[in-house]
Parts: sequence; structure tokens; C-alpha cells
Amino acid sequence: MSHAQAADGAALHYQVRGSGAPLVLLTGQSNDHRWWDPVLDRFAAAFTTVVLDWRGTGDSDRPDTDTYSTENFARDVVAVLDHAGIDRAHVYGTSMGGRVAQWLAADHAARVDRLVLGCTSPGAPHGAERGPAVRKALADPDPAAARAALLDLMYTPAYVATHPGPFHTLGDPTMPAYARRRHLRASARHDAWDALPRITAPTLVVHGTDDDFNPTANAPLLAERIPDARLLLIPGGRHAYFEEFADDATPPVVDFLNARTEEAR
Repeated sequence: MSHAQAADGAALHYQVRGSGAPLVLLTGQSNDHRWWDPVLDRFAAAFTTVVLDWRGTGDSDRPDTDTYSTENFARDVVAVLDHAGIDRAHVYGTSMGGRVAQWLAADHAARVDRLVLGCTSPGAPHGAERGPAVRKALADPDPAAARAALLDLMYTPAYVATHPGPFHTLGDPTMPAYARRRHLRASARHDAWDALPRITAPTLVVHGTDDDFNPTANAPLLAERIPDARLLLIPGGRHAYFEEFADDATPPVVDFLNARTEEAR
């Protein structure tokens, strides 16, 4: 277990596994590094993988301060890279992690080799927002009903029926309420539209075709806005496509990161 120090002094927990070229894996909103547990071995077999806990989650500090934004999360990632002695890395960000990865590639271009943006969005006002029915289901006052709605947005019923969990994409249960609110606000306020054309890293945009949590329509928006970006859609995939459809999604991502891009077209 290692801890980097952010610019404001917050301790940021991260872990390093595997060997090869460095790869940073960035998780979704209100989640810690365990988001990647089901597929981490696959990436660690090919890369030196770095996973981290966002401020407010896991074993990182949880300041109740106005330091939660996708831009500042990107600066936190830079602090982790500095502490780990990594000058430049591939970056694979999913969901809110993909929003953070956009800022990382746009504002810290020298630190990013190749970029993968999974199930993510450029943010309001240019992104495609989830529908009112989804928002209503997630806001259900019954915690069990809200959890069931989130589980259905993440995975297909067939997958849930055959996989008892635990499901690490449903949020870090140890987060205090204020940190959850700050994560939600950070993700909701994300708007990297004007920054996207500045991204120079070779980029692959990946999205499940059945993602209603972060609508699939965001994928072509990103791919068209980022210069020379490629697009890969995973048939049948919901928001956690990278876990449920790992056999379909991981190999082309690994190939892309290894510059075998023809297979990722």
C-alpha cells in the first residue's frame, strides 16, 4: 500500500501490480480501486497497472472541502504518478474516471501515452444525459430499490443471475454522505467539451450499446470531438461492460494500448 500527497496535502492511496508499460486505471464516481478487481489480473499480465482511491473513497483522505472536481481529480492522478516515479503512462478511465481522464490528457498531455475512455461523457451541456426514468429510479427513497435499479443499469439480468457478486461498481459503502455528495457534484459539473480538441494522445472510445446510465450516444460525441479518436461499441454491454463483457472489451483495449490498433477499429 502506498500513499501520494495531493497539492492540498490530502493522502491518496494507490496500488501497483504487474509489469510492462505503465497503465493507470481510473474508476467511476463514488468508487474505490476495487472497481477494477474483476479484470485487474488481465491488465496486470500485460502492464504495470496503477489503481487508486479517489479522495473521499477507500484508503485515501476524505476532506470535507471544495476540492472535488474532475479537473482536480486529474491533478490527484498526476500526484500519484509523481510519487510512483512514472513520467508517462497509458490511461484507461471509465465513467467518472473517463471524465477525469479527459482533463488528464488535455491539461497534462506529457503524462499520457495512449488514452482509453470507457462509458463516459464530455459532460453537460453537450453530452447526452440519462433519461428521467433512470434518474427517478436511482433517487428512490427505498435504498434496496435504488440499489436494484443501479445493479440493472450496470449489468444484464442474465449476468446478475449467474454472478452472486460482490459487485464493486455499486459504490464504496464506507464513504461518508458528504463525500458522496461532493463526488456527485464533481461528476455533474464536468464539462470538457472545449478541451477535447486539445487531446493529442491516440484515443479509443469504448461504450456498451445498451448503456442507459451513461447513454451510448456520448461515445460518438467523444470520438468525433477528439482528433483521430477511434470508437469501439460492445454489443449488449451496459455501464459495467468492462466487467460483464471483459472477453469482448479487454483484448481490443490491450491491443490498442500496445499499438495494435487495427483490431480496435
